[in-house]
Amino acid sequence: MIEECGISFSQNKAKLKSKATNFPLEFLYLRDDDIPQYVASGVADIGIVGENVLAEKSETADIVMRMGFSRCRLSIGIRQKETYTGPEFLQGKRIATSYPVLLQQFLDEKGITAEIHVISGSVEIAPSIGLADAVCDIVSSGSTLLANGLKEVEVIFRSEAVLIAQKGLSPEKQALLDRLMFRIKAVLKAQSYKYILMNVPNDSIKLVSDILPGMKSPTVMPLAEEGWSSIHTVVKEDDFWPIIDQLKEAGAEGILVSSIEKMIL
Repeated sequence: MIEECGISFSQNKAKLKSKATNFPLEFLYLRDDDIPQYVASGVADIGIVGENVLAEKSETADIVMRMGFSRCRLSIGIRQKETYTGPEFLQGKRIATSYPVLLQQFLDEKGITAEIHVISGSVEIAPSIGLADAVCDIVSSGSTLLANGLKEVEVIFRSEAVLIAQKGLSPEKQALLDRLMFRIKAVLKAQSYKYILMNVPNDSIKLVSDILPGMKSPTVMPLAEEGWSSIHTVVKEDDFWPIIDQLKEAGAEGILVSSIEKMIL
């Protein structure tokens, strides 16, 4: 993502620090658990980390941008054969987790008393070896829970990658952060849009334009063949596929779809 922002830097895996050659930015390669502390303490000015990690560490850093990727959820999982009756099911149970702070917050909100076992990894195996009655762990597809004989029954926190910054950045560093965020937003915005162009009979231009959910009005350019034009526009990829049949029925031909590298609104 940073490279797509036009920022060049070396990526030597043996080094934990590198410097951009064309932007005033230095990179620290850290364990995700350490990133909130580094930013909160001022060792790093900004960081990219999972929101779940930031919340678990309870460090004082500001979320300045949600990145829209690495989405997941922190969920309660129990044995597949058991019937979940609600949070009260967890009363008096043993719960294995790598996120004791977030789990305790959830239990406190629900008025539940449970025994928390903190595990650094392989949380899903805890019920099968008798260490716990339930687990609280990060879930994406749920396949890991399923593979270990568990099922997801309660979502307690939703997360994604976030850009965080230390509080009280100097005006100079804030200006640099604004420049970086401008580039990141242009790259991330482009990922969910497609540039499309198609050939359309002139008498169908209005109909096709009304179907397209693009940005403002599409660009219409005459073709060398009389009576035909080319329509160009930008649409969200999720919006394009449901209307493809409508476009073809309206007379659109030679439809081309291409990725967008940057998108500045």
